Amino acid sequence: MAGSSKNNEFKAQTELVKELTTLFTENELTELELETETLSLRPAKTAEQTVVAAQPVLAPQPAAAPPQAAAEAPAAGAVSEAAAIPADAVKSPMVGTAYLAPEPGAADFVSVGDKVSKGQTLCIIEAMKVMNPIASPCDGTVREILVENAQPVEFDQPIFVVS
Repeated sequence: MAGSSKNNEFKAQTELVKELTTLFTENELTELELETETLSLRPAKTAEQTVVAAQPVLAPQPAAAPPQAAAEAPAAGAVSEAAAIPADAVKSPMVGTAYLAPEPGAADFVSVGDKVSKGQTLCIIEAMKVMNPIASPCDGTVREILVENAQPVEFDQPIFVVS
């Protein structure tokens, strides 16, 4: 009898998993956690994402202009956005959300005019729930902060000017 009871319980749990799978598919859910006395279930389904490996910025980027910036000439009398950003700008090494302070309500890591040392944290970029510190590539002074706190950033987007 005990084996039959376990078999019925297994069938009921299997049916529950099938129903949850249907629920996920129909409603495009990404996460669910369920725990009972006899079952602990935590399915997760993530959307297709492009993963960019996060590496700290430790050295200044080369001063070469991006190929598309060189190919696109600004209209007569207009200043191109690429020309307004110094070649030695610190760029985001990943897609994510830039945070200028270590936690909400705390002072920013740096402000315009601050002296910084090579390797000093300028901000953090959250990517896939991982906080990645972005370090100064050189000793110098923070000349510009090109992002706002909690602003989404793209790969290779200029975020600071340190010189």
